[in-house]
Amino acid sequence: RPATPVYTSGTTGRPNGVMLSHHNILCDAQAITRLVPTFREDVFLSFLPLSHAFERTVGYYLPMMTASSVAYARSIEELAEDLTSIRPTVLISVPRIYERVYGRLQQKLAQKGMIARTLFRTTEHLGWHRFEAAQGRAPQPGMGERLLWQLLNRLVAGKILARLGGRIRLAISGGAPLHERIARCFIGMGLPLLQGYGLTEAAPVVSGNRPQDNIPASVGEILPGIDARVDEHGELLVRGPNVMLGYWGLPQDTRDTIDKEGWLRTGDIGEIRGKHLFIRGRIKEILVLSTGEKVPPADLEMALVQDPLFEQAMVVGEGRPFVGALLVLQSDAWQQLGRELSLDPGDPAALVEPTSTQLILERVEQLLSSFPGHAQVRAVNLTLEPWTIEGGLLTPTMKLKRPAMEQRFERQIRDLYAGHLLVE
Repeated sequence: RPATPVYTSGTTGRPNGVMLSHHNILCDAQAITRLVPTFREDVFLSFLPLSHAFERTVGYYLPMMTASSVAYARSIEELAEDLTSIRPTVLISVPRIYERVYGRLQQKLAQKGMIARTLFRTTEHLGWHRFEAAQGRAPQPGMGERLLWQLLNRLVAGKILARLGGRIRLAISGGAPLHERIARCFIGMGLPLLQGYGLTEAAPVVSGNRPQDNIPASVGEILPGIDARVDEHGELLVRGPNVMLGYWGLPQDTRDTIDKEGWLRTGDIGEIRGKHLFIRGRIKEILVLSTGEKVPPADLEMALVQDPLFEQAMVVGEGRPFVGALLVLQSDAWQQLGRELSLDPGDPAALVEPTSTQLILERVEQLLSSFPGHAQVRAVNLTLEPWTIEGGLLTPTMKLKRPAMEQRFERQIRDLYAGHLLVE
């Protein structure tokens, strides 16, 4: 029998009510504890909505199962202060929070001198080597490296981790892909960051990295008791006691999603290598340009928000001749850039000045240099107004609601292609 309906995020269409049983949820939570142990002494910091399956299972039912404590953050805006006052040992987050912290770090580094930037890069490089050695993928650091790390840990890494409370034992990222570059930075600073994968229909966790077998580019091992395979089209299929009972009031959608043998179609493109699962994109989120070329929007967006200037990004181009992007600029970074360009950053007209647009396109080109030519962004729309959950443009885990975005910014998207022959 259903224990609860949990609605999907609605990133690619209307939300569906996922019927999860007590058995679904408890089996999933128990499997997670077998992969990543948690203890009575652990303190979780909860800031994601409990209406989301990720937070409900991993941040609510799981700590109850292990007799851990849960502290609730006051708000996303006050999260930084709550981290230092609560000092959690377990942090469950979506990639957007790690992206924001990473962006702030890069912005501050850009304002500092060469010595500070060199110390940061050296700390990250040495910390990554220590991590790889601990995972058995690199030789152990020598005495000189160990002594240098003690110094850099005090000067750099320890100060960064102190802003996260200073005693995090496990930092979990889920709900969306985390860029490997960002994961590498935090791991290099000594943060025990583990990426996992799941979906609401699977209650929700399907896989996760173990602390002792952590490949940041992957989403880890399939949880104990769950089966997974990749079909001939590359789609990841999942079967197990965690798979939902069905969609509320939508029997045909349920049959389309779960076959007669109990395999759940995830809609994600997967690859299983050894014990580890790698997610290569969403089947439904591939943009098909009018040229026939295919572009994975999420990959481009993850690359763009690595730049501290870009607070948020959405790429567009379905049925159009090239890729465009809507970009939300980080206010402080734009203030500095505007002054460097001899523009008034407080004037909205500065965002459409050819000099600022050209400079932004050059930065975008550098960020996307590893992508093929057809995936390069050729036009941008710039704004300082963030996209919010309250505004109906983001899901509770801060993923883009693409249909809502395309409807809200229909004119801006149309303007990106002004002067080009389009087939609408």
